[in-house]
Amino acid sequence: MTNAPVKKVPIHLQSSQNRLLIKNGRIVNDDGIEEADVYIEDGIIKQVGRNLIIPGGTRTIDAAGKLVMPGGIDPHTHFELEMMGAKTADDFYKGTRAAVAGGTTTIIDFVLPEKGQSLLEAYANWREKADNKVCCDYGLHVGVTWWSPAVQKEMKQLVSEQYGVNSFKMFMAYRNTWMLDDYDLYCAIETCAELKALPQVHAENGHIIARNTEKLLAAGVTRPEGHQLSRDEEVESEAVNRACVIANQANSPLYIVHMMSKSAVRALQLARNKQKQPVYGETLAATVGTDGTHYRNSCFRHAAAHVLSPPLRPDPSTPQAMVEALADDHLQLIGSDNCTFHEKDKEIGKGNFSKIPNGVNGVEDRMTILWQKGVNTGIMDPCRFVAVTSSSAAKIFNLWPQKGRVAVNSDADIVVWDPRLEKTITAASHKQAVDFNIFEGQHVVGGPQYVIVNGRVCLDDGELRVVEGLGKFLKTPINSPYVYGEQNLSHGDHDLLEPLSRDSPDRVNGSSVPTGQWRARERESYFSVTLTSR
Repeated sequence: MTNAPVKKVPIHLQSSQNRLLIKNGRIVNDDGIEEADVYIEDGIIKQVGRNLIIPGGTRTIDAAGKLVMPGGIDPHTHFELEMMGAKTADDFYKGTRAAVAGGTTTIIDFVLPEKGQSLLEAYANWREKADNKVCCDYGLHVGVTWWSPAVQKEMKQLVSEQYGVNSFKMFMAYRNTWMLDDYDLYCAIETCAELKALPQVHAENGHIIARNTEKLLAAGVTRPEGHQLSRDEEVESEAVNRACVIANQANSPLYIVHMMSKSAVRALQLARNKQKQPVYGETLAATVGTDGTHYRNSCFRHAAAHVLSPPLRPDPSTPQAMVEALADDHLQLIGSDNCTFHEKDKEIGKGNFSKIPNGVNGVEDRMTILWQKGVNTGIMDPCRFVAVTSSSAAKIFNLWPQKGRVAVNSDADIVVWDPRLEKTITAASHKQAVDFNIFEGQHVVGGPQYVIVNGRVCLDDGELRVVEGLGKFLKTPINSPYVYGEQNLSHGDHDLLEPLSRDSPDRVNGSSVPTGQWRARERESYFSVTLTSR
């Protein structure tokens, strides 16, 4: 079988994919579950209900015993990124192909300019790389990797309708490459607030990391475990708190990317109670699916393949704690931070852990890993799963309800999810370009049987039929009502919620998974904090 992309829509897809009926399934949105059929035409959901009247020539998918959910939205990918002397293995075709295989139908990638480079120039470079390759729709965040009046001016241009960017990412780490000092970070966040855009922050203390790295290398610690030792949980949680303080001083909302530790989530919870504007926390498939014990593996290839920043944590209780944080709304989203490198590229850091290109896989396995760790264990229900894998990202980045919802007039980006589908994750069988998978050997129950992208069946009963260039660029308008309006998703005095107990009689397809009903939290968890009322 060839892996060559389909360059145009083949004849066998054309007639069947213009009109599509998904019947007998249970529709799962972030706010509830209903039994209904879904009729799709020309890439849009036209009808939702029972006993629908549909035209002839419509293909039917029988979703009996299945869940019909919004396609996943991965808010954090790095395709075709050059960093640390290497280029990522997954380009925009291979990366979005893998995304679709796993049930994700929209990705948001990061434009990362070099220091001194025009943001507009970098944006144009990313559009050129992506537009003709993507198999699903995509949006772009833009990194602010240096600061000047020219950068501020270009931020104002990028949020215009012409460019369609509503989020900017700043780094508190990667000293001497992308890191901003606190003054410049304050200016950038302030500018985001003025523009009604959303500032994102990579929260680690870059100066401490730089000094710790020097000391570890001098002491002869050169292997991958040095990466985690140079940037422990405290280094992350300090930066989370500092980012929140700066955002609060700027009267700005804030989005913290790839939160990796219990300490960081605790810091976010404590800060959120004082914030004037909403703060959102994102974690990763890697965080909930594995841990930092791998850094001490005697095989360099294995240990280095797990290197990303912030690092996976050696505390084995971290993955479950992060799933609980997602379930309890201490964290709002799960991304992948998919940034894959071949073995030969990881070997750049043999003899010096600080030179190992940072990044892991996750875009393909994000949804199945969370389903296994969160829903199958009873920690979260399917509605919350939809929220953290799709709907919350759509709301935060102002794509709602075009994306992130199964409803009339929404885009026909849909996953027919089989809660009984079983597989073992392996690098040999995954669709990504990299030859290693950090979830290798994990057995998961529940996954996509069909994936519909813009009305086309691109995963057809397990057979992947993506179309290169099918996806389009999504402009993300500023002033999202869920960030800057009264409907914001996360605030200092938000309610703390928990799913019904696992003993609830309301089940999904006979499994021990509660449906989308929620009640006030009763159980205690690591992240429990006292929230003062306003």
